[in-house]
This record gives sequence, structure tokens and C-alpha cells, in this order.
Amino acid sequence: MLENRYLSAKDAAAALGITPATLYAYVSRGQLQPQRSAGRRRGSLYDREDIARLLERKESRRDPAKVAARGLHWGSPVLSSSITLIHNGELFYRGRNVLKLAETASLEDVAALLWETADSTTLFEQPCPLAARQMERLRASTRDPMVRMQIALPLAGASDPASHDLRPAAVRQTGARILRLLTAVVTGFDAQAPVHLSLQRAWAPRNAMVADAIRTALVVCADHELNVSAFTARCAVSASATPYDAVSAALATLKGSRHGGVAERISALMAEISKPRHARAVLAARLRRGEKLSGFAHPLYPAGDPRGARLMQLAEASGNQQELRLIRAIASAAFDLLGDRPNLDLGLMAVARAYRLPSYAPIVLFALGRTVGWIAHIIEQYSSGDMIRPRANYIGPMPSDSMQS
Repeated sequence: MLENRYLSAKDAAAALGITPATLYAYVSRGQLQPQRSAGRRRGSLYDREDIARLLERKESRRDPAKVAARGLHWGSPVLSSSITLIHNGELFYRGRNVLKLAETASLEDVAALLWETADSTTLFEQPCPLAARQMERLRASTRDPMVRMQIALPLAGASDPASHDLRPAAVRQTGARILRLLTAVVTGFDAQAPVHLSLQRAWAPRNAMVADAIRTALVVCADHELNVSAFTARCAVSASATPYDAVSAALATLKGSRHGGVAERISALMAEISKPRHARAVLAARLRRGEKLSGFAHPLYPAGDPRGARLMQLAEASGNQQELRLIRAIASAAFDLLGDRPNLDLGLMAVARAYRLPSYAPIVLFALGRTVGWIAHIIEQYSSGDMIRPRANYIGPMPSDSMQS
């Protein structure tokens, strides 16, 4: 994969439309960082992402409006944040490597880190904001835990006047109550235990080793920079919506079929394949029909999603060979056909199936873990005091009176 990610000096200069001498001038000024390859005796390599960012900066000076519009997709950063960094194929929460954090940290530990508080113990000792009778009616209303969460948030928000206090310390308190609420809605009981232990008790009470897999999945799901659901939460709070309403907006976005809802497409794919020997044929048929293979590759990780890789390792540790043979066959076929590796979405599905968790576990793990990240973004956006209000580039018909004048 090295040759796909890096460019030689000659190719880097050509991509930038400059001479090799100018390229070296960029290096001397710190605008580009060359990389040495162990397999090359001479010359440096240049990361394609660094080249793309430099091109964007050059273009922004020529056409700022065009670059700003592209920033709402996969372009330049559109706002500042100190929460999460994605750099050189690795993920960091406030400077801490996420895979290393996931070795021992609980979701509550990550919340303390992302919410910038040292008092995580008392933070999560608060009671669930809905009464037991309300929770019983909620559980009876639908079997879908995602729908129950969407119903619970406005109900709890209406009975939690403290959530209108938008100062950082108060939002941390509200965030902890929200996480407690959503966990209780999923598990069917309110407990002061860490989220991963509550889920293990509800989903696999006789298998203690499942708790560690759930814990790791929650941690790697906690945040991922300015993804669409985090951006939705920030837009909501920029208008001074409460944390309950902001998380509700983010949760609705997460359910979209191009975000957390992709789990349903992966489940359908696995059901269609059914047996390991069918994996390549089914994937090839989907490619011939012009269909995208969900669960593989990520634009921010050209060499492979580290979260997906870690979750695939966790699935392997389950020892569930029947499911693992299918998962391995799908991953192998996708790599052979496209050169793509499993991302977070397939990793969550692999963990859920390998450990015999409920069918809805992948999106629920995603939602509960990401709630911690949403709260971090909510705190940061409140503190900035900025209203998120980009302008539209109007391309419709001009008013008739303007056309006549």
C-alpha cells in the first residue's frame, strides 16, 4: 500500500504544478514533510494527503468560495476543534492514541478525557432522568432500542430543567445523565455500573469476556472528528438548543443509511452470502451492478481504518469459528477485488456476530459510544459562542424584475 499512499519528489512536484527546486523550497519552509522509506536507497516520499492539503491552500487564495463549499464534503477544515485528530492513519482523542486508550479505558474514562473533567466518578452517579414507570411504558412501546432512545430524549429533556444551563460544568452533568438514560433505555434497567458492564449484563450475562469487547467497541466509536452527526449536534447547539435536543438531532442523523445505518446493509450482505464459499461471487455480482460494498475502506484512512482492524482482532478472539469463517471470507474477497480493508462498520458487525450479540448491537454500540463525542462537541460549540450559518451559493433562476431591468 506504500506506493499508493506516497509520491516521489518528481510526481509530487508534478501534482503541485511546480519544479523540483520549488518543492524543496516548500520542504525547507516547513510546508511539506518528506518521508523516508526503508526500501528506498535514495530520495524522499511525499504523502498524498499533504500534497492535497497544500493544493487546497493554493486554491483557496485563488477561489476562496469554491474551497469553502468543498469543505462541507471531504475538503478543508470548516471549524476549529481540540477534540479529535486523524493523522497519518491514526486516531487521537485530545492527543491520546485511541487504540492504546481502548486497551484499558472505559467509555466513562473517555468521557472524562473528552469533556475535560477529572471528576468522572460522581458525574456518572446521577440518577436516570426518567422515572421507572416512564421507562416501563417506553419499553412496552417498541422493541427497537434506537426508536426508544429517540422517544426518551425529548421526554427526559422536558423534565430536566437543569439542562438549560449551558455552562461547561453543567453540560457535563447533563451529558452524564443523557448517557445514563440511553444506556438504561437499551438495557431495560438503570444501574451505576459502567456502560460496557450494563450492556454485557443485558446481552450476554453468562459470558464475562464479552464485556471487554463491548468496552473496546464503545471507546473506538466515541468520536471521529467532524462527522455528519457531530456537525449536526454542533449546528443545533450553535442556536442554543439544549444538550437533549442536540443529541436527539445527532441520533437521527446517525440512523441515516450512509452513517450508522449502514449496519443494515452489511447485515443484508452477510445474509445474502450466508456461506464463506459464496463471498467472492456475491461481492463481484454487486460490483457488476454498480453497487458500493458497505463496510470497507474510509476516505480518511488510505491504508486501512485502524478501528476496523482492532475490532476484527477482537472478533477473532471470540473463538466463534462458524461466524469467523464467514467474516474472514468476506474481508478476504473484498481485499482481493478492491484492495479495501474493513472499516469501523464491518468491525462492529464482526464483533456483534462473533460474540452472539443482538442484531441491533452494531448501531447501538455506535450510538452509545458516539454520544460521548457528541457531548464533547456540544461543550466546545457552546463555549465558542459562534452561530453556524454558512451561506448558500444560489444557482436558481433570477427574479423576473431583475431580468427585465
